[in-house]
Amino acid sequence: MAPRLSVIVPVLNEAACIREALEALAPLRARGHEVIVVDGASDDGSASLAERACDQLLVTPRGRARQMNRGALVASGEALVFLHVDTRLPQAADQLIFAALTEANWGRFDVRIASRRPLLALVGRAMNLRSRLTGIATGDQAIFVRRDAFTGFPEMPLMEDIALSRLLKRRGRPACLRACVTTSARRWEARGVLRTIVLMWRLRLLYALGAAPQRLARDYANQR
Repeated sequence: MAPRLSVIVPVLNEAACIREALEALAPLRARGHEVIVVDGASDDGSASLAERACDQLLVTPRGRARQMNRGALVASGEALVFLHVDTRLPQAADQLIFAALTEANWGRFDVRIASRRPLLALVGRAMNLRSRLTGIATGDQAIFVRRDAFTGFPEMPLMEDIALSRLLKRRGRPACLRACVTTSARRWEARGVLRTIVLMWRLRLLYALGAAPQRLARDYANQR
């Protein structure tokens, strides 16, 4: 029997894009993989929109790390993929992931930001290079991991992807796939591209220097 992938999608008030996100995952489901949507108690109908387009729908208190951990608990696949609702996997992602996991316990894709802005193309390349050099992945890069190597995201309000990467690095460096996931530019465009770049680098630096994730989450929210 072919190995099975469990794609875990945390959702919070994503009614505008949840259908498109799940339609993009339909080919994986057709090949026998599962899609688990974990809704953080949305109040815009996201859960009802997702219900018929996924294999399991869970509703939990909000918090992306908590939501992804809850999805991992019920997953049946040999490998887990943590996918943001505005990120699209490449074709044959399942084959790429299982090939990578023959050599590593975990990994991530390169990322391309869906925008014609040259600056955002540069941001994507910088994210990929930084990740390849440091072995740290971001949620935008669709982190994947063998289920038997996954011990859970640290349940923190921000930087859970970096914290997980640090834990997984203890078991080996990630497989850094050059195939690209494509992620929406909405986060950068909503605040302004330069402003968002400065904000994210500032938060990452503060986290590296030991700032509490709770404080960083407040700073992030206040910049909206």
